[in-house]
Amino acid sequence: MQRLTLDPYVFDVLMRHLTGHDRRPSAFLVYLMLWWKEARGETMALSLQQLADATGLSKSAVQDALRLLTRRQLVRARRHSPTAVPEYVLLRPWMR
Repeated sequence: MQRLTLDPYVFDVLMRHLTGHDRRPSAFLVYLMLWWKEARGETMALSLQQLADATGLSKSAVQDALRLLTRRQLVRARRHSPTAVPEYVLLRPWMR
């Protein structure tokens, strides 16, 4: 089993902000899933359905979570065309 090392900020601050203040625990789950995939070197080009299957959330919950994460500048989505599956980039603004 592979271990994942998380920045303490993720649990000390981000978890409380996303689950408590923003009342979006789904955003925290999606962020953790993207972090896990990035840490394992897996592709970050994921459809809403793939993220929903990986987290156990509905597609609409994943979509809302990604909207919040993008607004909070924690995730950026890049598309090669308007209908392409987005490739996600995790942002860590606290590491500046």
